[in-house]
Amino acid sequence: MGRKDGGLFINSKRFGSLQKPCMKDMILFLNCMTTSHSDADACVRQKEQLVACMESQSKKNRKSWGSINYQLQRLSRGRK
Repeated sequence: MGRKDGGLFINSKRFGSLQKPCMKDMILFLNCMTTSHSDADACVRQKEQLVACMESQSKKNRKSWGSINYQLQRLSRGRK
């Protein structure tokens, strides 16, 4: 179901369905960095693919959770 961290309830079902479109590219880049002992010059192709994937994800396709100030105010209301 969910986990509790102190008094905070975390709904794992809500975050389990989040899409991770650049995960494959990120794993390829991190594996390349591991095998080349953190030499970024050896992983240029993987880095470019990851950057291209991340740039292709636009903000208008994602659901906005509101500003950080709104979220902090919402959390502080529950603690009074």
